[in-house]
Parts: sequence; structure tokens; C-alpha cells
Amino acid sequence: MPSTDFKDYYKILGVSKSANEAEVKRVFRKLARKYHPDMNPGDKTAEAKFKEINEAYEVLSDPDKRQKYDQFGQYWNQTGGQAGGFDVDFGQYGSFDDFINELLGRFSGGFGSGASSSTERSYSYRTSTSGSPDFGGFQDFSGFNSPSISADSEAELRLTFTEALQGVEKRLTIGGTETITVQIPAGAKPDSRIRVRGKGQMNPLTQSRGDLYLKVKLDPHPFFKFDKDNIVCELPIAPDEAVLGGKIDVPTLTGTVSMNIPAGIKSGQALRLRGKGWPRAKGGTSDLVVKVQIVPPSNLSQTERELYEKLATLRHFDPRSHLPKV
Repeated sequence: MPSTDFKDYYKILGVSKSANEAEVKRVFRKLARKYHPDMNPGDKTAEAKFKEINEAYEVLSDPDKRQKYDQFGQYWNQTGGQAGGFDVDFGQYGSFDDFINELLGRFSGGFGSGASSSTERSYSYRTSTSGSPDFGGFQDFSGFNSPSISADSEAELRLTFTEALQGVEKRLTIGGTETITVQIPAGAKPDSRIRVRGKGQMNPLTQSRGDLYLKVKLDPHPFFKFDKDNIVCELPIAPDEAVLGGKIDVPTLTGTVSMNIPAGIKSGQALRLRGKGWPRAKGGTSDLVVKVQIVPPSNLSQTERELYEKLATLRHFDPRSHLPKV
């Protein structure tokens, strides 16, 4: 059984490790009478406790089972069974350390890697040491970390902006031998996790496979960026558009829309297009935040230069009038 599920049978019965058979039996009878379902009708807690003390007594009352339990702890029950794909004969081990070293040595390998392409990629994974995925330092893994009872695996899945927005079906190769097809839902966000059940590593003790967790990474987009739930873009406008205002076509994730630019807008000011952002997991769509950037012309014609020079002589507005007061 996994170490996280280890049960201390001595603690459950409330006896010491030196307790003899008669003492174990006496304590068990007392507890069994206390927690028996007939004495506690409808009490699920008592029922669970009754099953637990029965399990503990079954082991501690049997000299052979108790000897293996004392020597090998949570691994005592692997005798004669399959543990990670091999038969376990505890008689060959002088101590628990000998057994666990042998176990770790046999399961130190990981998934291999195979060829990858834009639609079919090969991944290797590391196993979570905590029993659940650790995405704090997510990366494309080159193999297993040190073996762990948990068989959940994790890997990075890179998508284009369009694939994440619209959803896509990806073929992934695990260890160079197993190919799986994963449906990526529309609206997958950066660092979101996609769970693929039963496609993780093989648990060496239970012989069942864990889950595979894919963490989404998006290729950068030249115009759109994420800002939490919303999408942000920078819209360049000319000086005259900033002064006079007007309607300007703005690209969105679903097509171009016409947006009203108010007269006198400042560079860096943000305008919001509601419902034009990223699909939300629970339905609806976030907003597109448009940040205006006033861009001066770089190559002026002779006529444009003359008009700008004339404008400079006519201008009464001084954008630096407040500086003497600083």
C-alpha cells in the first residue's frame, strides 16, 4: 500500500509492540464490543473504526503476518504478490532497507522519448513526490525523478494562440511507444492544466497507472497578450487621430471591429471592448483591453512638414506649462 496510506496497527488497537497474543486479543474484544455496528446503529464513524480494528487484529493476531509487518511496515503484504511487476520474496532481504533499496533500483527508469512533430509530440515525465502534480517548476522533463509511490506524471504542452483559442486535437507519444489522442478544449489558458486519466506512470505497488497532467504553454502572439483573464493589445494611432478622434478598425480574436476613439485621447490610455477577449471556462468571454499608443510620423512629405511647422506657430497649448511649478 502507498506510504501515505500506512496504518499503524499497534496504535489502532492501543497496544505496545511488545504486547503478547493474549493482550492483543483482550484489547481487541473490548474495542470490538465498543464499536460494533449493533451497538452503534447508523454511526458511520463507529462502523469505520470497527473495520479498522478488525484489520489491525487480523494482522497482529497472526504470528507470521505480524513478523512481516514488524519488519517491512507498509510493504508487508506484498509477499507472494505482484509488486511493480515482480514477485517479492522477503526471505532474501535481511532488513527493510535491503528491500527498499532493491525496489528503488528496479524502478529508477522512466519513459523514453520519441520523435515529435507539430501534430505528434513525444514527452517524458517526472513523478510527483507529493501525490499530486507540482507545477511550481514546470518544464519539458527528460525523465523520471527519483521514484515515488504516486504515479501521476506531468509534462508541458505547447500550443499556438489559435489552437488554444479554438481547441485542437493533439497526438502525443509517451515514451516513444504509446501514442494517445488528447482533445484540447477551446479557451485553454497559459499554465492551465489538462488531466488525461490513466496515462501516467505505473504504480509499482498497485500496478495501476496514474494520471497525466499537461500544463499549457502558449507561443507568443505578435499583437495579443494575456492580462489575467483579459486580452490586451496596443493600438498605434497618428497624432491627428488622437487630437480629432474618430472611428478606427481594431483586430480582435474573432475579427475586426470598429472602435470609437475619443478626441484628445492620451498615449497609454486604455479602452475596453467587452466580450471580445478570451473564452471563460464557465461560459462567456472576457474583455479586450486596447491600449492606445500615439505614434509620430517618421517620414514626412514636404507638405506635411510645412503644415506641422505652421501648426507649431499657431499652437497655444503648452504640454509643459506645469513644469515650473514642480
